[in-house]
Amino acid sequence: MKITIAEYTENWAQLFQAEQALLNAALGEDALAIEHIGSTAVKGLAAKPIVDIMIGLADFAIADLVVPKIVALGYDYIAKYNAIMPYRRFLVREAEQVRTHQIHMVEFNSEFWNRHLLFRDYLRTNPEVMNQYAALKRQLAERDWIDVNEYADAKTEFIRNAEKEAEKVFRAGMK
Repeated sequence: MKITIAEYTENWAQLFQAEQALLNAALGEDALAIEHIGSTAVKGLAAKPIVDIMIGLADFAIADLVVPKIVALGYDYIAKYNAIMPYRRFLVREAEQVRTHQIHMVEFNSEFWNRHLLFRDYLRTNPEVMNQYAALKRQLAERDWIDVNEYADAKTEFIRNAEKEAEKVFRAGMK
């Protein structure tokens, strides 16, 4: 499988804002926060053209009750990942068999929540790291992959190293 990396477009932010409004209306108080994450959330960063959304729940125990509300908006619930990531519910939306949006529903302020926001914000404030990440993604997109998870795994070392640097910066700022 080939991975498509597209140049950044302001349309991604607009797509997120429209989806955030729909999700807020559908979920009400069930969602404490809805964030745009992933590469499409970083201005200037090339990305797979899929809008990544993270929904933070006050109590993850209600996640399975919230899933049908999101499915009603045209998302497909991908339950197969629950066994390996029981702290997350994953949903996707496609148009003409091409994924356009994906939702990661987790507990607000959980490790998953904080790590994804930290990485996004670090890329937003560090153009050099953002450019290195874009170069890595373009390089990886030239290869054939078994599936998108194999491609994601190939980026893990870079992401973890960036998260460690971001943690240092965050801790230094707290002093």
